[in-house]
Amino acid sequence: MSGMAATAEKTVEGFAQTDNEQIVMYTPLVKRIAYHLMSRLPPNVQQDDLIQAGLIGLLEALRNYDATQGASFQTYARIRIRGAMLDEIRKNDWAPRSVHRKARMVAEVVREIEHKTGRDARDHEIADALQVTLEDYHQLLQEASGHRVFSYDELDIENHGGAPGMADRDKGPLEGLQTEDFKRSLAEAIAGLPERERMVMSLYYDEELNLREIGAVIGVSESRVCQIHSQAVIRLQSRMNQWIGL
Repeated sequence: MSGMAATAEKTVEGFAQTDNEQIVMYTPLVKRIAYHLMSRLPPNVQQDDLIQAGLIGLLEALRNYDATQGASFQTYARIRIRGAMLDEIRKNDWAPRSVHRKARMVAEVVREIEHKTGRDARDHEIADALQVTLEDYHQLLQEASGHRVFSYDELDIENHGGAPGMADRDKGPLEGLQTEDFKRSLAEAIAGLPERERMVMSLYYDEELNLREIGAVIGVSESRVCQIHSQAVIRLQSRMNQWIGL
């Protein structure tokens, strides 16, 4: 048994008497979030590892949930489960270092083009600036897709203020203002994405469709959806560089 699995089993045993019914009730949520993330992760990422990490996130949610803060338990649990899975991904960092480097380079190029032209950077412009063919650029996006899932979630408001209604009581007024500024900037950046990229992001993160389902909705292949998603997140990173850097 892996260390992660052993930890999860030990944690489950500790909750067996008081929270077993809730664990059983919300385990499908854990699996659904894991399957959703797996759709764009490298093949060497183990689904069972994500599920085990998510289970620990669920148990932490059961332990720490405070109904007086306003958010529903499912909303709170979803954030803790997803956060635990992303922590597991970051800890193992399955993406090669070269992928991180290339993704940052693309984000820098996108930012430069958009600053110069005052409009969305186009695929062929980015490829030209990188001195690669359009086909090679699309392949780069495909390779970067597993890495970009982590960076998009690092942009998420849960890392800049928490779930709706779950405010940190220790947060000072300055940090609260910064959180509101961040959320406003992120909302503006997402709203300013090209229509197809904005649609893909909405279908993936809001509607929780997988890449194949999104492809069926917008009429393109699953690999093309992966490329569109990766480019959208890189574009967001380039536009949010004042918050996260490049």
